[in-house]
Amino acid sequence: MRSISTEIQIDAPPEQVWTVFSDFAAYGEWNPFIREAAGTLAVGERLNLKLYPVSGRPMTFTPRVLVAEPGRAVIWKGIVLVPGLFDGTHKFTLESRDGGTRFVQAEDFGGLLTPFLGSTITGTIKSFELLNAALKKRVEQ
Repeated sequence: MRSISTEIQIDAPPEQVWTVFSDFAAYGEWNPFIREAAGTLAVGERLNLKLYPVSGRPMTFTPRVLVAEPGRAVIWKGIVLVPGLFDGTHKFTLESRDGGTRFVQAEDFGGLLTPFLGSTITGTIKSFELLNAALKKRVEQ
């Protein structure tokens, strides 16, 4: 298993960050990493996401939502081709801190291909940072 994590402080309460984060229809206006998103943020639901990683080609994922707590957390799990080949559990957490929100984006990667995809995983950190910065800008404007 391999894990990555990024975070940013946003000068707004978690509920305001959640409102922007959960508005999938507007992702194309501000989100440089997940430019298209559809589905419902509810446990058990499947999302349809079009990712545009900094390093690599655009790709579509259909992860299943494991946790959806408005204003607090979202966790989804995506699988490439078949379970156990290359799986990712993506976590977003919103924590009230210092009069704003600490927004953390992390992912745990597992599966047979994980040891061979080190540069892809490392490159994903930059994509996470771009999403975090764009979310901050969108919420604070």
